Amino acid sequence: MSNQKIYLTVYGAEERCASCVNAPGSKETFEWLEAAITRKYGQGHVDFDYVDIHSEHHNGTDYEYVQQILNDELFYPLIIVNGEVAGEGIPRLKSVYAVLEQHGLQELS
Repeated sequence: MSNQKIYLTVYGAEERCASCVNAPGSKETFEWLEAAITRKYGQGHVDFDYVDIHSEHHNGTDYEYVQQILNDELFYPLIIVNGEVAGEGIPRLKSVYAVLEQHGLQELS
């Protein structure tokens, strides 16, 4: 198990993106990811954060990702793991797991 902390951030909004009509919302995606990842890898290995792209307070990296979403360069919900895009739009759990494992996370045995 890696000693490096893994940070997972989901960028999203209350309303669903236009192409995500039948998909869960961003907040639901965040909660689903947190539960699935904790179940598979255990607690305390990943710091989870949710950023609403329409809130007023963005800075640094958050600001850059929010601007890319608002400019239609990236789709939300956008999942970032340690600065790497792990999924966007309708995320695939398998893809997110792969990025987490590239960052040293190991499945519980």
